[in-house]
Amino acid sequence: MQMTGVHALLEIVVQFIFIWLAFTAIQGFHLERFFHRPPRTLPLAIVLLSTAIGYLCASFFLGILTEIGNLTYLVR
Repeated sequence: MQMTGVHALLEIVVQFIFIWLAFTAIQGFHLERFFHRPPRTLPLAIVLLSTAIGYLCASFFLGILTEIGNLTYLVR
């Protein structure tokens, strides 16, 4: 039971780290330069896009870690 809590906490932390990384990467593009008049909802779109990209990347990363852990069953 304790390991499940640690696993859940690790997943939450990894999700937030990847969302933060995606957010800082998207901000580096300066999307407001592509608009003559940037829409008021552009910051919200950036947050939602970074959440989606961060979630996908974190899921991929956690999936890879799980599969690497399962490789030990191949040699047993």
